[in-house]
Amino acid sequence: MDSFTPVFCGIVPPHLLDKLARAGDPAVAAAARRTLVADAAHRTDRRLTTVIGAPAPSQEVVPGPQRTLYDAGNTTALPGTKVRSEGDEPVQDATVNRAYAGLGATFDLLMTAYGHDSIDGAGLPLDATVHYDEKYGNAFWNGEQMVFGDGDGEIFLDFTGPVDVIAHELAHGFTQYSANFTYFGQPGALNESVSDVFGSLVKQYTLDQSADRADWLIGAGLLAPGVSGVALRSMKAPGTAYDDDVLGKDPQPATMADYVRTGRDNGGVHINSGIPNHAFYLLATQLGGKAWERAGQIWYDTMTSGKLQVDASFADFARETVEAATARYGSGEEREAVVKSWSRVGVPAN
Repeated sequence: MDSFTPVFCGIVPPHLLDKLARAGDPAVAAAARRTLVADAAHRTDRRLTTVIGAPAPSQEVVPGPQRTLYDAGNTTALPGTKVRSEGDEPVQDATVNRAYAGLGATFDLLMTAYGHDSIDGAGLPLDATVHYDEKYGNAFWNGEQMVFGDGDGEIFLDFTGPVDVIAHELAHGFTQYSANFTYFGQPGALNESVSDVFGSLVKQYTLDQSADRADWLIGAGLLAPGVSGVALRSMKAPGTAYDDDVLGKDPQPATMADYVRTGRDNGGVHINSGIPNHAFYLLATQLGGKAWERAGQIWYDTMTSGKLQVDASFADFARETVEAATARYGSGEEREAVVKSWSRVGVPAN
C-alpha cells in the first residue's frame, strides 16, 4: 500500500506490565517499571512518525530473505552493532542465531504458503535488534524493525526463545503493509489477533504440525519456571494461559458474551484479540490438516484483499473472511466452516 501508519506493538500487553510493576518483589517491579518507561517512549516515537510521515522503504529487491541482526548491548540505542548479516555463519550468541532463524521461518511461511515476498510483499529487508535494554520484559515491532529484550529472568526469559513471538512481531509489519488496522478497540484487537494467528502458523509450519497436534499457545517457553502459567495467550482456550500470584489471571475472553470494555491497553487490544483468535482456532481444527493451508489462506486472502477498512470491526472482518473463503473455495465446506466458527464466538459473519 502507498501509505501506512507505523505503531508500537509489544508482545507483552501494558496491563500485564502494570500488574508486575506493583509486584511485592522489588526486582520484578523495577524491571516492569523500566519496561513500561521504555515502551511509553516508543509509543511517543510512533505517534510523531504518524504526524510527520514514515519514510517509504526503498531497496533493490533480491530473492530470498535479507536479514540483518544487531546487538544493542543492553542499551536502548537502535539499531545497535551489526552482528550477523544474511548468509553469515551462526555466531557464538545463541540469541542472535534464534532471532535470525525466526526471521527466516516467518519469511519462509509467507513465501512458500502464500507467495508473499517478505512482510510487505516486495522483499522488505528484515532487521532485528537483540539484547535491548537491561532486563527488558518485551519484544516489539516499532514500524521499521524487530526488537527483543532478554527478560528479567524472574517472570520472562529471553524473548527470542519462542519462534511464535518473533513471528508475531513480524506479522505486525505484515498488517502494517496490508490492512493497516488502527491500533485501538476492535481493529486494534484484530491487529493483535492477526499477529497471533500468523505467529502460531509459523510455529506449526516450523514443527510441521497439523492443526490437531498444535498447542495453539502464544509464547510457550517465555514464562520463567516459577510462574504459574504456560504462555502469554491461548488460542484454543482464551483466558487459561496463566493464573499466577504475581501476573494475575489471563483476562482474555473466548466469545463476545465476555467482551471486555476498557480504556486500558488501547481499548483492550491484547485482551479481546482472544475472540478472533478463538474463531481461527475453531476454523483450523474444523477443517483439519495443516492450519496454514486452507484456514491460513483464507486469513491471508482477507488481509491482502484491499477490502478491509482501517477501522474494521470483528463483524466486518468476519464477513470478509466469508467472502475470501467463497472466492477461493466456493460455497462448500470451507465457507460453511468459516461461518460456523464466527458464530460460535458470537460474531455475525453474514
